[in-house]
Amino acid sequence: MTSPYDDELAASGLDPEAVLAQVRSALAEDLPREDVTSVATISADAHGCGVFAAREPGVVAGLGVAALVFHAVMGESVEVTDRVPDGTRVEPGDVVMRVSGPTRGLLTAERTALNYASHLSGVATATSHWVEALAGTSARVLDTRKTLPTFRALQKYAVRCGGGVNHRFSLSDRAMVKDNHVVAAGGVVPAYEAVRAAYPDLRVEVEVTDLDQLRELLDAGCTEILLDNMDTATMAEAVRFTAGRATLEASGGLTIERAREVAQTGVDFISVGALTHSVKVFDLGLDLSEG
Repeated sequence: MTSPYDDELAASGLDPEAVLAQVRSALAEDLPREDVTSVATISADAHGCGVFAAREPGVVAGLGVAALVFHAVMGESVEVTDRVPDGTRVEPGDVVMRVSGPTRGLLTAERTALNYASHLSGVATATSHWVEALAGTSARVLDTRKTLPTFRALQKYAVRCGGGVNHRFSLSDRAMVKDNHVVAAGGVVPAYEAVRAAYPDLRVEVEVTDLDQLRELLDAGCTEILLDNMDTATMAEAVRFTAGRATLEASGGLTIERAREVAQTGVDFISVGALTHSVKVFDLGLDLSEG
């Protein structure tokens, strides 16, 4: 065991040791020595209570990581209560977590805890908006590898909290043949067949930009195809021609305003890099009182 949150993190699909190491690294940015303001203004024996509350509507995620931050700073002297499950939809004023312990420690951990919870709740909330936009269609929203360096596992976890689906986690767990691979290999089919030959048991998805490439890949037996930067009419034709022979993913500059229109073409997935690379943080606050 590395922390009291090991089992919870593991059940969420996260590596507990990796998350704790990341939290410790984040705290080290703030604490090369000590929290000089808290040491100077707060007595060592002061005890405080803090309330985390939502300041806007949305879906929360990362509260377990935030709780881990407090534990990393204060150990067993901190108590975390009333924490709502990640993935919970909240309204302004809803209490999502309470913490109590040494006041110095609470203030030392506050910003790092809020950074994690606010960012990951922002990812979950943004994802939930896409899920709502696609409701009633067969399409699901996918994330991408356009994640903040070292934050991929956490951001993809937050996507799941918001109701989205994870695409590949790394360059190793499945093959993704994109335009530059196609150029290097001499075409979509040679690129697809090269991957099939090298890694016969690996999932392979190939990006196409027109219907001719789609037809070639379907004839070659490809069962996962990404439709890149196609207009709605072309995507609809791609779905009709494919007729269920492959799963189709729409990608490339898609906006939530266009989400339903694209989903109604019949594509299986819509991938959205903005879920992770440019998400707005969720407004969470921590109000502290002594006692």
